Amino acid sequence: MPTTHTKRDGDIAVITLDHPPVNGLALPLRTSLLAAVQQADKDASIKAMVLTGNAKVFCAGADISEFGLPAGVAFPLVRHLAEAFDEVRKPMVAAIGGLALGGGLELALACHYRVASPRAKLGMPEVNLGLVASGGGTQRLPRAIAVDVAARMITSGDPISSAEALELGLIDKIATGDVLADAIAYARSLVAAGGGIRRLRDVTPKLDNAAAFFAAERARLAKAARGNPAVLRALDCVEATLTLPFDQGRRMAEEARDELLNGVPARALRHAFFAEREAQKIPDVPDSTPKRPLNRAAVIGAGTMGGGIAMSFVNAGIPVTLIEMKQEALDRGLATIRNNYAATVSKGRLAQADMDARMALITPALDLAAARDADIVVEAVFERMEVKQEVFRKLDAVARPGAILASNTSTLDVDRIAAATSRPADVIGTHFFSPANVMRLLEVVRGAKTGKDVLATTMALARRIGKVAVVSGVCDGFIGNRMLGAYLQQANFLLDEGATPEKIDGALTGWGLAMGPFTMGDMAGGDIGWETRKRRRAEDPNFAFSRIPDLVYEKGRYGLKTGKGWYRYEQGSRTPLPDPEIAALIEDYRNSLGLPRRDIGDEEIVGRCLFALANEAARILEEGIALRASDVDAVYLTGYGFPRYRGGPLFHADVVGLPKVLAAIERFSKGYQGQVWTPAPLLAKLVKEGKTFADFDKSAR
Repeated sequence: MPTTHTKRDGDIAVITLDHPPVNGLALPLRTSLLAAVQQADKDASIKAMVLTGNAKVFCAGADISEFGLPAGVAFPLVRHLAEAFDEVRKPMVAAIGGLALGGGLELALACHYRVASPRAKLGMPEVNLGLVASGGGTQRLPRAIAVDVAARMITSGDPISSAEALELGLIDKIATGDVLADAIAYARSLVAAGGGIRRLRDVTPKLDNAAAFFAAERARLAKAARGNPAVLRALDCVEATLTLPFDQGRRMAEEARDELLNGVPARALRHAFFAEREAQKIPDVPDSTPKRPLNRAAVIGAGTMGGGIAMSFVNAGIPVTLIEMKQEALDRGLATIRNNYAATVSKGRLAQADMDARMALITPALDLAAARDADIVVEAVFERMEVKQEVFRKLDAVARPGAILASNTSTLDVDRIAAATSRPADVIGTHFFSPANVMRLLEVVRGAKTGKDVLATTMALARRIGKVAVVSGVCDGFIGNRMLGAYLQQANFLLDEGATPEKIDGALTGWGLAMGPFTMGDMAGGDIGWETRKRRRAEDPNFAFSRIPDLVYEKGRYGLKTGKGWYRYEQGSRTPLPDPEIAALIEDYRNSLGLPRRDIGDEEIVGRCLFALANEAARILEEGIALRASDVDAVYLTGYGFPRYRGGPLFHADVVGLPKVLAAIERFSKGYQGQVWTPAPLLAKLVKEGKTFADFDKSAR
């Protein structure tokens, strides 16, 4: 049961939050904390209070298990606790070890003084869940630090370090030893000096040229935070600190939260938050599953993907042997890694010493035998089955017993790759996304014979290197790229019928996607899609496709790396520019088919592309390739630029309404290339039963 514990250190009451692992503010904890503070305030022998958590977490805010439940809105809320702190007549010191986020920071701000550990992080991330902090934080933070800085902290949700917090005036001291011991000593010094309470609510905030600042911030955030109304509402609440009394400003934040709570963006952002965490759960692989030691990695291939994977490992402190077949390729790969780090150093986001330390963790090699000491070997060579099978045959001979053999394939059959070895239980797919050192998604592909300990170890490794891991079964393209195939199929058919690349890209980015399909194709490189299309056509004679992408590739237009693809690119620029040559190519192809050009609106473009994703995802769920609808959403949110405020393809389908989605699919089936629009049986079943993809997930638990 989450609770608080009160102990005395002489005349100091030490109140400890106890709700592992992150001291989430569950109702029992809130109730216990209120009682503990009021009791200590009444006790005449107590001269001051210290509120603390543990060495890693002071308090990370709301208890996510209470989201949407009556307990989440029951008395006392964080604002009631903060109000109680305001009534306390003795100094209160927050001892912040580790994280103080959301409601946790609001509690710390309601204390009179704050001492933090050197590793502490403080922030108010509520806007990232589509909400406005309602415990008084939007009013206290701008009274603790400069109003403009507080506005940016609150509207970004980004945490700051204890060093930054001290410089800004958010905390009073950084602990030099144990944070709790330092906070107790600090409280005792306040008592000795006669230092009384210091309430932030009593501070009058000021900001020169406030009107100009807030106007500029609104203009900036209107674009940067598109789709998430919480950001601008939070900014309004911060501005209110300059014009309204404290309590009125706090009520304004409460009203904003209540209005936002059940809106689509807030529900979508909460869904995204839970989806990433739910994806870690594998029904037949519990947390107690033994894991293999992972102290050293090897990466085969020093190209774009291999180099990025190596960086992901060394960024987490894992030594890597980077293996190439030719010195020139190895040198080029190492130079790219070095340049990537140097660019980060030049921007002030990485110290030179840290760059040097990471580079020192990379051992270059020109022989696969160098992988013999690795605990995991990740193959990142050309996306062709025979190439990968040959690598795995060789690795089987040189890798040590018990080493995990992982393939960074994006579409190929992991079981066929595993069959090239004598130890298929050790083989797993690890589909990193480019750039691998930046992109958060890692599709973990579970082969038919992959060992449970191998899967558990790989999932733990993903967390260690900062990835969101989603388990996929074996099929062509796994979860993400299999769905992408259906999406691109529709985008290309839209070209056949009369749309232009820029029209299609514009409709989809206007809806909220980070990048349209043709800009994405140019970024990835046309040769990737070319290889995939050739293989799929060979494997499936009935595969329906537009010839236009092949015609583009056959002209040597491979995308950004060649200066032209679906678009043209000026020297040194990544900005896609419409190209008359592409327009003529598309027009000639359309004429060869005898298709009349028709005007296609944004609504049809978005519907066809997004419902193609949802329909294919329904097949993936029915086949058991993905465990949950929320896993599908996690893949697209973290790997494919799907807007978080839309919640993912299947959350979006639920919002639209599955009957409407099914009706649209049936309508599309009567149009051009309509044979590809057979509704997925699961989708039809859910509609017939009046259920949603969310209901599917609930029934699968």
